[in-house]
Amino acid sequence: MKPSSSSEARRRLERLDGAALARHQLARLNGLLEAILPHNGFYAAKLAAVSRPVKSLEEVASWPLTYKEELSDVPHGGPVATHLTYPLEQYVRFHRTSGTQGRPLVVLDTAKDWQWWIDTWQFVLDAAQIVPGDRVLMAFSFGPFIGFWSACDALAARGAMVVPAGGMHTLQRLELAQSCGATVLCCTPSYALHLAEVAAQNQFDCRGLGIRCLIVAGEPGGSLPATRDRIEHSWNARVVDHAGATEVGPWGYADAAGRGLHVVESEFLAEFLSVETGQPAGEHELSELVITSLGRYGSPVIRYRTGDLVRPRWNSPGENRFVLLEGGVVGRADDMLVIRGVNVFPSSVEQMLHSFPEVVEYRITAFKSGQLDALRVEVEDRLDQPERIARELQVRLGLAVDVRCVPLGSLPRFEGKGRRFLDQR
Repeated sequence: MKPSSSSEARRRLERLDGAALARHQLARLNGLLEAILPHNGFYAAKLAAVSRPVKSLEEVASWPLTYKEELSDVPHGGPVATHLTYPLEQYVRFHRTSGTQGRPLVVLDTAKDWQWWIDTWQFVLDAAQIVPGDRVLMAFSFGPFIGFWSACDALAARGAMVVPAGGMHTLQRLELAQSCGATVLCCTPSYALHLAEVAAQNQFDCRGLGIRCLIVAGEPGGSLPATRDRIEHSWNARVVDHAGATEVGPWGYADAAGRGLHVVESEFLAEFLSVETGQPAGEHELSELVITSLGRYGSPVIRYRTGDLVRPRWNSPGENRFVLLEGGVVGRADDMLVIRGVNVFPSSVEQMLHSFPEVVEYRITAFKSGQLDALRVEVEDRLDQPERIARELQVRLGLAVDVRCVPLGSLPRFEGKGRRFLDQR
């Protein structure tokens, strides 16, 4: 079944039953392997023991996993990742990971792969109900990070007007949204809140701008109820979450009921490894997302450990049968803290802090108190009452947390991915 740009075809794919979806994925997987092997030296070596064609998706679980460190282990300090299929001359797009988890990784795409990005992005735009005539403000500084560029091209392919806002400060972007009549805003959850904060400081009514939808990504906030509610209230607009990665593709989009993210299973093979056992996870179990991109041939990833922690649900209500990740991405494997025997995710703390309307910004620090691990939370709190926040965290986490108030405006603000967690242990 060939991917289609039409919304009807995408809806048909979403409604496939388990057996039909497995047949579709198996055909796509065999097509991928046929196209990239033996040209792709990285996977030719990694999958040397794999018999083709693959007869069943169950076989995939025995294949070796792919780690980001392998992709960045470039011989002789070369500029690009190790897993390219074709000579450099066949690539037309250069992008780089954000570098928030280790050094940036350069990933290239061919023209066909870039079209796959654009087509797959349409699942996100379906969820946001983007139509020709929408004016979409892109509140990013445009650099080599892939998310901005893929979103722009996908929006243009859909017939929406793309309004770039790179190289502007926050108030200028608000004024541009007003002057161009923006109906949709694309940014990170952190920056959506910062835009609203700056608007309030300058007596600028962002709720009256006419923006009906915000497409957010880059952080867990879009699927955290307290954060999503705060953004929606600030803008009088609906929040649509999205997930993807430079090395993987645009793999996730918002569930219509706001429960989390669907994996685009027509374009990605998703596996879930239990955090507790390392074995395939069960329903609702905390697990690491492992992804195979089925339509990206120039820079393929097969059984790639994303580091994203999720809770899968295969039998969620509704017509969409793609696996649902309840609460979206709930954290990162490398951000999970164990503080005095309690597992703590920064996203869980964010959810609790954003339940206090008076908390403007925050920062979390893990540190050593003697021989024990401890947690400190700094908050910009309009009420200047850290005790009530500390009580809530202790009740919800089962952990005593040192909560301190700091002056309003003293903590960093973020345009891209927020960096609100410091590990000083």
